[in-house]
Amino acid sequence: MKNTILVMFFIVLLAGCKNNHPVDLSEKPGNGTGKVETVKIEKGSLKSVIKVPGQLKPFLVVDIYPKVNGFVKDISVDRGSVVHAGQVLMTLEAPEIDEQFQAAYSKYLQSQETFNASRDRYNRLSAAAKTPGAVSELDLVNAQSKYQADSSFMLSEKANVSAVQALKDYLVVRAPFDGVITERNVHPGTLTGPNFKEGSKPLLNLQDNKKLRLEFFIPEEYTDKVDMKDKQINFTTDALPGQTFKADISRSADALNDQYRSEAIEADVINSDNTFKPGMYVEANLKVKSQIVSYNVPSTAIITSTERKYVIVVENGKARFVNITEGVNSNGLTEVYGDFKGDEMILKKANDELMDGAAVKE
Repeated sequence: MKNTILVMFFIVLLAGCKNNHPVDLSEKPGNGTGKVETVKIEKGSLKSVIKVPGQLKPFLVVDIYPKVNGFVKDISVDRGSVVHAGQVLMTLEAPEIDEQFQAAYSKYLQSQETFNASRDRYNRLSAAAKTPGAVSELDLVNAQSKYQADSSFMLSEKANVSAVQALKDYLVVRAPFDGVITERNVHPGTLTGPNFKEGSKPLLNLQDNKKLRLEFFIPEEYTDKVDMKDKQINFTTDALPGQTFKADISRSADALNDQYRSEAIEADVINSDNTFKPGMYVEANLKVKSQIVSYNVPSTAIITSTERKYVIVVENGKARFVNITEGVNSNGLTEVYGDFKGDEMILKKANDELMDGAAVKE
């Protein structure tokens, strides 16, 4: 009986030995057994696309407030009105300003008559002085001084008239540029002015919607990777599903926002057919590219542990860990920065079960 049991044990043991085979590291790495697949790292920078939220804003926008106090006499526009630069939007009335103008103009006329009289007297004395002894030198000097003083006073009164006229002109509110009235907060009879802002609301809001600013912010980690030479970007909006639009980057802040640690970028969007509305939220696809020397490796070659990120370089049949920092990734490749020479062979599909310094077979 014992002999029968021993014979069966050796048969099972031999069968188990026949089923043993080398371990393939591509499936289950070990410490120096099996085969691995390697690839050569590639020097260069990847272009990638990041998606960032943005918002469409009017290219020009202004809140219109009155310069002087007055009552709204007439308002010729309403919300949605299309206006042109210089067009009258509303008129105010302020009787006190009209009275100030009349008073200033009267003083100017008076000063002009005084100037004319002084000028004529000086001219007569100057002509008479050509006859020796006809006019004393002191009288001629006094006449000249009076003539010059009256001239200066007249010019002063004229400037005062111009100043009051400018105030009268402020009673007529005109559009500073072509656009659309998007807000109206007053009606005829409303008392308005610098001291009457109707709860801090403007009289009108005017926006230029034929050209929009697509404003978005890129995170700090991508600020040096935006390819400003490749200005065209694509963007989409939920308001117009299934459509992709194009715009050109026009300007950047070249500084980081202190609160969000991001850089503002703007692209100009032509909106001559009013496809877009200011305030729409969009998603912009922004091309980024690293500006420093990097290497490209398969994304599967990167191992991330709790302490570091690294790839496994195969040198002379042994594994060597190289710590890396990741950059952008695209199409299964990832930019990495680390201590490389540029001709290393690395494991294409790395696994953290392989030990540093372990023997590997390619």
